[in-house]
Amino acid sequence: MVSSPLRPSLPLPPPEGLEGVDESTWVDVIQKMDEVYSQLVADEVALEAKNAQLEQTQQFLFSLLSSMSDVLVACNERGQIEETNAALGELVGRPEAALRGSSVYELLADPAQAERLRRLVEPRDAGQGGEVLELALRDAAGQPVPVDLNCTPRRNARGRRVGLVMVGRPLGELKRAYHQLREAHEALKRTQQQLLHSEKMASLGRLVAGVAHELNNPISFVLGNVHALKRYSERLARYVACLHDGGDAADAAALRRSLRIDHLLADLPSLIEGTLEGAQRTADIVQGLKRFSAVDREERLPVDLHGVVERAIHWVRKGTAPEFQVEWSPGPRGEVLGNAGQLMQVVMNLVQNAYDATTAPGPDGRPAAAAPALWISGRRDGDGLALDFRDNGPGIPEAHLSRLFDPFFTTKPVGKGTGLGLSISYGIVQQHGGRLSAAQAPQGGALFTLWLPLLRGPEAGT
Repeated sequence: MVSSPLRPSLPLPPPEGLEGVDESTWVDVIQKMDEVYSQLVADEVALEAKNAQLEQTQQFLFSLLSSMSDVLVACNERGQIEETNAALGELVGRPEAALRGSSVYELLADPAQAERLRRLVEPRDAGQGGEVLELALRDAAGQPVPVDLNCTPRRNARGRRVGLVMVGRPLGELKRAYHQLREAHEALKRTQQQLLHSEKMASLGRLVAGVAHELNNPISFVLGNVHALKRYSERLARYVACLHDGGDAADAAALRRSLRIDHLLADLPSLIEGTLEGAQRTADIVQGLKRFSAVDREERLPVDLHGVVERAIHWVRKGTAPEFQVEWSPGPRGEVLGNAGQLMQVVMNLVQNAYDATTAPGPDGRPAAAAPALWISGRRDGDGLALDFRDNGPGIPEAHLSRLFDPFFTTKPVGKGTGLGLSISYGIVQQHGGRLSAAQAPQGGALFTLWLPLLRGPEAGT
């Protein structure tokens, strides 16, 4: 207990001359005085503790206001600033002490801005809530600075509105940050498009290699037939000219034999038929190439998945893997709704990856498989078609299975792969409502499974 010189240390004798006041009554008075004094001391201790807490709270609030990067203004209903922070003082070029008590309207760049804020600070409707305003403050150089202010009513303990609290940040900083973010996003989009285009060009390169090999046969056949037809037309022209000149029948017959007109006429149908067949074959190849590189990537049409697999196998083997042994077991037929070019890109990637895996050199420098082979089998799986791609390569390490479809992940040497083929294929399959998964095959090697939903209803012809 805190001692005080005002407190009596010994009981005082009762004052003389007071009738009806005996010693016991006086003792009661002294005890009451002692109780009151003890309570005063306790209240003084509690008050000192509360003062210390209040001082700590004030210091905490001051540190918060000082460290805020956003400007803060608290004003009363007349627009007089009651509290602010260092961020506002730095922006307008005035110390905090000078700002307190001044009018908040003096901070605004022009009277129109001040009138907008006045309608919010001094509302006729006392129940009006907070708003967000974009106002222009005048900075230290006198230039307008746009600030996005969140204005919230301030109320006293009885709920009466007594002013406004405004917190905001200069829009210049936000605009710069947004501009930098937008530039970074645009750069990322351009890089992504370039990488996708690069992977597409790699797939197209494999396709073109097969197309060049495939076109060579029919074009050479057509070219040879055209040269033969040209020689035949010259011989026919000589024979027809002889007939028109009205020459001797014996001369005409001799010319007919020397020019072998009968053999020529018998050979013409097969030459014409072969030329048409070669031209049609060339047209089919070009049409297949156009389907693969279709410009409208969002077009969805019924697609025969078996035909896609057969063309993909054909192009990969013609282009980069003529010795690759691929066994194709189609299974039940069915159509899916999708883009034939995109689906062929997926299948070509899977076939090409299988070839790369089976021909990649192992630790001893030898190929992973003595006779590279791939088995593709189709099956009905629920309401969709599933294609299993199993190779006889070294398989997929367990640690790589979870990352196999991640962008840029590749186990190929530098310069041999971008790590985008499987990632792009995975995205294409998902866009088609399907699934693409990878696992270790029980017989050894890698097993990729492509599942796509079957097309049903009028579009499927059912």
